[in-house]
Amino acid sequence: MDFTPKSEIETRTYNFQKKLTDQGLDGAIIVLNSDMFYFTGTVQNSFLYIPAGGEPVLMVKKSLRRGQEESPLKNVVSLKSPKEIPGILAAFNYTGFDKIGLELDVLPFNIYKTYKKIFPNTEFSDISPAIKEIRAVKSSYEIELIRNALGVIDKAFLAVPSFLHEGMLEIELAALFEAEMRKRGYSGGRKMRAFNQDFFFGNICTGNSGFCPNFFDGPVGGLGVTVSHPQGAGWKRINRNEAIYIDYTCVIQGYTGDQTRIFCIGELNPRMVKAFEDAVLIESEILKVMKPGTPAEEPYLLAVKLAEEMGYKDNFMGYKEDKVKFIGHGIGLELDEWPILAKGFKTPIMPGMTFALEPKFVFPEGAIGTENSFVMTENGPESLSITPEVITYVKTNSFTS
Repeated sequence: MDFTPKSEIETRTYNFQKKLTDQGLDGAIIVLNSDMFYFTGTVQNSFLYIPAGGEPVLMVKKSLRRGQEESPLKNVVSLKSPKEIPGILAAFNYTGFDKIGLELDVLPFNIYKTYKKIFPNTEFSDISPAIKEIRAVKSSYEIELIRNALGVIDKAFLAVPSFLHEGMLEIELAALFEAEMRKRGYSGGRKMRAFNQDFFFGNICTGNSGFCPNFFDGPVGGLGVTVSHPQGAGWKRINRNEAIYIDYTCVIQGYTGDQTRIFCIGELNPRMVKAFEDAVLIESEILKVMKPGTPAEEPYLLAVKLAEEMGYKDNFMGYKEDKVKFIGHGIGLELDEWPILAKGFKTPIMPGMTFALEPKFVFPEGAIGTENSFVMTENGPESLSITPEVITYVKTNSFTS
């Protein structure tokens, strides 16, 4: 099992402590699993205190042994109740708690009230924007993990023609595709920060199931196997001459790659082929104008302009009222990190930021498009995806279960 290098944790802590100082905070308490892993290298049930200056203290409820084994932090101690936090921190000479940062974008209100009781004289501030800003710029170590995740996705996509056949269920195709990634180390621990944005490993839609919308903030929905989880692969059988849309994440050592490819048994109709080619063209035009410092909204505004000029006003990034209003999103420990490539997001896209770009179209006969993962470099975007960006046609015999 590979652990996060100590140097990575130290650099992240140093950068965060500068933010704490800039905001005039004494420290911050971290509890969200993705932030916990980023700053400690472990996701045990814990409370992490990062002071504005000095060594962090990781207080673990369960499992202390794993926390001590997995985290390179110097101070990893046992904790039975959050009420013990002030006393534990006092033992490390941390007693000034006038202003403390919390992850208020995700922290449940009842837990917030618990902190108010534990620290009755403390003023709490939202530290989540600072965390998102730090996490948005990836180190070479993090970029390599994302690159590894895209390598696993590539092998899964390349294996699809070996098991895709007419008549199989969408959920059967999903299981076989997921197995290709699982046996290569996909942890399955894909995280999203947005509230209630449940998302499984990925999404497979075939033919008109790609026209079915759902709650998820993505351009393509899917029927799902049940109304309690109404997204992605369902019980529909796969037919000839329809678009087979496969959009999956892969998580390797916590870091997410994201990619979409299109398959077809037989031949696609000309409109769908043209839409795929136009999606790839939109992607290439976006990449031409992106450079370090480009505001995050510019790729989206350009994509919408191009799609409307091509005649896809009702189909781009969803169908009519079910469209989403972005063209890409940051990737890392979470699937919805900064930058968000959407109108109103003026955050500059800087070197080290990693993101997925996904121009897609939805029609009554199905969904089609592309998605790749990138890192912004000093010279512009570099693709981390390696799978050929083409429609893969598969010739098979029909299958009857």
